Amino acid sequence: MPPGTYQDTLPYVPRGRRAPSWAKPDPIDELTERLHDFIAAAVHPDEIAALLESDGMSDDRIRERYGVKNSFALAEELYERVERAYPEPEGPVHDPWQLGLLGCLLRGVVFALPGLGYVLGAPLLAGPKDGFGLPAGTVPLLAGALCGWTWNQGLAHRAHSWLGLGDRTAARRSLLVGAPVGMLLGSLVALAAAGTADPGAVAFAAGQSCYLGAATVLLVMGRERALLTALSPMTAGAVLALVHPVPDLARATLLLGSLAAVALLALLEVAPAVRESGNGSWAAGLAALLPYGAFGVPVRPSRTAAPWLAGSLPYALFGLGSGVLVLYAAIGDVLAGAHTTVAAPAAVALTVSMGPAEWLLFRFRSGSLAGLRSSGTAKGFWRTTAIILVRCLTGYLAALLALSLATSALWPHAPATAGGVRLAGLLLLGVVLWTALLLQSFGAVTGAAVVCGVAALAQTVALATHAGSPHWVGPIVYGAAAGVQTGLVCGLLGRATAHR
Repeated sequence: MPPGTYQDTLPYVPRGRRAPSWAKPDPIDELTERLHDFIAAAVHPDEIAALLESDGMSDDRIRERYGVKNSFALAEELYERVERAYPEPEGPVHDPWQLGLLGCLLRGVVFALPGLGYVLGAPLLAGPKDGFGLPAGTVPLLAGALCGWTWNQGLAHRAHSWLGLGDRTAARRSLLVGAPVGMLLGSLVALAAAGTADPGAVAFAAGQSCYLGAATVLLVMGRERALLTALSPMTAGAVLALVHPVPDLARATLLLGSLAAVALLALLEVAPAVRESGNGSWAAGLAALLPYGAFGVPVRPSRTAAPWLAGSLPYALFGLGSGVLVLYAAIGDVLAGAHTTVAAPAAVALTVSMGPAEWLLFRFRSGSLAGLRSSGTAKGFWRTTAIILVRCLTGYLAALLALSLATSALWPHAPATAGGVRLAGLLLLGVVLWTALLLQSFGAVTGAAVVCGVAALAQTVALATHAGSPHWVGPIVYGAAAGVQTGLVCGLLGRATAHR
């Protein structure tokens, strides 16, 4: 074409010849049309090869009809001819993390109601302050409570592990054996820590240990409403005692009555494990409670392999560490020699807030599951889960703040917030507890146990050596622990396996 000439049409390209009407259609095209939906949804040619082989297509038949080497070659050909199209599942997507708010709030109330028992048990704790500046009888109560929190946290994990394996009988059996052991240990620890405390305080601490063990049974087995019903008489009596004098005999009756009701409900909940373990025989069932049976009585073997016993240890250590941190939030200033009262409203607010904390934890897991479905890259998934994390954590801190202000306003002679330092420490401790729960749900309980344990040890050393201002020790320790655990959480946000 001479230079400068202009061509306004495309060059002619000869068209391919059409197949004559008498020609047979391509068999691979026919197979592609027949299996189009399955091929479009396949993520690898091997899926198509598996389908071909399941249809009975041998390599000889494939070579004869389709002219390719084998099923894998045919699968690759089909995979290349069809564009990928992954259909959405029909109906609403299943979300295993849906949980009602009312049930979680009920659990938070059930966690806090036993605190009213101290109102009825006040005559047993009367007397001058001890050497630590705490009210009479506080040391055995705290020692027994820490022992109970540690033991029952590990026991609850053990029972939940059996429930996760579908063996409800084994879960009941572990609770039937473990709960009384925890009651005995808590009572002995309280007795050892009593010193010159009044015997009434030791008896009250023993009752506290028995309640913790029985309540653990009911909470693990999902009997929160039954536990709430059993605590109703004690709750009503404590509320009455706040506004009107109640005789000591009536106080003791209400305490023992509620304790007996909780213990009876727990026993009825785990008693079926005895007969079920012994194939209907009480003798064999009782023998099954021993490690290897006894006296030649045949023991019904478990259907599943037992969970690793040491796997519950980090949960027990987390219970100890978090329990120490919560106790220091209430009595840390008193132990440091500050002229103030026990910050009981802080402990009450933290206890009640565990209900909203559980619900928000489930909301986070539900949101992260939706983010996993909607995100196309690891960075996008991390960004989505980070936004959900900020929202849920902010919601929990708002709930904790509201509960703290409400309990401080209603509590008589509640200590001041010391210019907001005490309140800031409480919120930082809330971050520690909520992120620790999140790490547990990620399967990273060891990290949470180590951080909480180190924080509890650091605060113990600081208070024992009078290092720094007592008002600032707690917030500094809580802030450091919150920062470390938040970093651990952020490191796991982008891992899809952590959200399983």
